[in-house]
Amino acid sequence: MTIRVLVVDDDDAIRRVVGTGLRARGYDVAEAASAEAGLSAIAKVSPDLVILDLGLPDGDGIDVCATMREFSTAPVIVLSVERTDHRKIEALDAGADDFVTKPFSMGELLARMRAALRRTEVPDSDPVIEVGPLTVDRGARRVTVGRRDVDLTDTEYRVLVALAEHPGRVLTHTMLLDRVWGPGYARDLHYLRVYVSRLRRKLEHDPSAPELIVTVPRAGYRLEILDAPEGGG
Repeated sequence: MTIRVLVVDDDDAIRRVVGTGLRARGYDVAEAASAEAGLSAIAKVSPDLVILDLGLPDGDGIDVCATMREFSTAPVIVLSVERTDHRKIEALDAGADDFVTKPFSMGELLARMRAALRRTEVPDSDPVIEVGPLTVDRGARRVTVGRRDVDLTDTEYRVLVALAEHPGRVLTHTMLLDRVWGPGYARDLHYLRVYVSRLRRKLEHDPSAPELIVTVPRAGYRLEILDAPEGGG
């Protein structure tokens, strides 16, 4: 199956270089030069992956990412001259999956794309994981706490699945970063903190005093095995 990639960047040279490199490797490539055109293209062509610039002429790429997350689960790789952790965290918090800083090598971009696409693959037969009040149905990609459905982004979901597959066990920062983002992210602890914080806001009764996703100081995180509430509510 041909993988469809949408490149959203107002720089003609970047679109040309990326588009040529991807087409030469068998990808189906669509292009957009503005925020408005990018959102329209995402809705129309349903890309398998989006490469997104932050500095667009009619808007911020972070806003584009947040808006597309309302109707698309395609992985997003931000491609930007921005280098500050603040902007990277903003992009991740808006639903981006990865962040590549310009200038970049085509080899690095391709590797990040392959990792992002692998993380979206769902095996044919995925069992349901139940940990106390939490249920993760990997086949249906559905998460519930008690009787409440929880809407998660792709990256939030992958972090939760990694923890849920080993309930009661401490997963180190490095293990989680490698599992969710891939090799080479061992030092990017801020990525993990952003998504654990977001998960806690969506899953915990009191995110400021988490009982489900517990921090293990200087080590990592653990999914606690809590008792399910009686009656499943």
